[in-house]
Amino acid sequence: MSEPCFLTAAAASRAIAEGRLTSEALVRSCLERIEARDPAVKAWLHLDPRAALNAAREADKRPRSSPLHGLPFGVKDMIDTADMPTTHNSANWQGYRPAKDAACIGVVRALGAVILGKTDTVEFAAAGRRAATRHPMNPAHSPGGSSSGSAAAVADHQVPLAFGTQTGGSLIRPASFNGLYALKPTWGTVSREGAKIYANSLDTIGWYGRSVADLALVAEAYRLDGIGEAPVPEPRALRIGLCRTPSWSRIEPGGETAFATAAERLTRAGVAVEEIVLPDAFGGLFEAQETIMFGEGRAAFLDEFLIQGSRLGQDFVDRAENAKGITPAQMVAAHDLAAACRRALPELFSGFDAVLAPASPGEAPVGLQNTGDHVFNALWTLLHGPCVSIPCTRGPAGLPVGIQLVGPRYADARLLAVAAALSSVIDAESAPPR
Repeated sequence: MSEPCFLTAAAASRAIAEGRLTSEALVRSCLERIEARDPAVKAWLHLDPRAALNAAREADKRPRSSPLHGLPFGVKDMIDTADMPTTHNSANWQGYRPAKDAACIGVVRALGAVILGKTDTVEFAAAGRRAATRHPMNPAHSPGGSSSGSAAAVADHQVPLAFGTQTGGSLIRPASFNGLYALKPTWGTVSREGAKIYANSLDTIGWYGRSVADLALVAEAYRLDGIGEAPVPEPRALRIGLCRTPSWSRIEPGGETAFATAAERLTRAGVAVEEIVLPDAFGGLFEAQETIMFGEGRAAFLDEFLIQGSRLGQDFVDRAENAKGITPAQMVAAHDLAAACRRALPELFSGFDAVLAPASPGEAPVGLQNTGDHVFNALWTLLHGPCVSIPCTRGPAGLPVGIQLVGPRYADARLLAVAAALSSVIDAESAPPR
């Protein structure tokens, strides 16, 4: 067996079930990888190696309770953990200790998972301070955000699974940048209790892995409808819609190549592909998503503004004071447009097993302040359906660029089955672990 940290979560789960691997050996391998690599990557805000090893040893003492038993997770540091600080990467929250785990953490702990540590994030997963995390393949580049540390840690084989969140594109875009698999599930299917709220109508907890099977392990833990029941189809039996989205003018060379390459690979594999052009109304969804995000963010950061005053960063002051001047009429119009497009989407998706769309404009940007543009994620986040990121190719700078498969609301299980069928077709050039 190779060093355990290089195993996918699904492979590690099988090895633990078969008695070929212990949780302690896996966690120890991850900690050794972190010690060697994190001075350069800077993915973690909090680690307690002794506590993690103790938790792994306890898992090894108990009968295996689920496929997640003994598997370590990274947790974006705006999701509460009772035994670790939750700092939100905010200067004013250093050392804060929540009284209990967030609901999403409680679920995986109850199923035997080990919480390895807290990963760096853009402040409050929204704005302000950027994560110190660097792209694991090129430290001159951002890993994306706001789920910066979670994406980089999984991509760098420091942990097999990690939680992120998405309000605009904070989960799927970093997955594209780092050559990862990720699932943004249907909005509301995973409880957000205990995670910092930015926009109630948009915030979604998701996760990173290194295969579709990894994503499905976690989806099963949250009992997403139909998980484990939907058969994996043959690629030749599938029909995929190709959607450049109304924002195609903002695509970059790496994103354009990834989209075309994925379509070509699917065609060569016998998958039926057909262009989908969204109706004109969908062209307003990016602006609607931003209106709702900033409009609801006004309420989300009002308490921080009133309590902290001048200590709070200007980004958050602007949100609390409604610097964009968003009106009630604009909020109503944005919500109404979203509702109308959600109603229209099933007919547009009819006859397709999934829709393929860009996951990011292109490669990860240079520097740490620019975490990337969420333009190719915003409409899907607002439409509330599930999205799976799949690695595809490399851009001009040699960094990964992925695509995303999108499904209708509450079709998470079917989308994961389609992704399982097509991942080896789309992700045809994955580099071996370093």
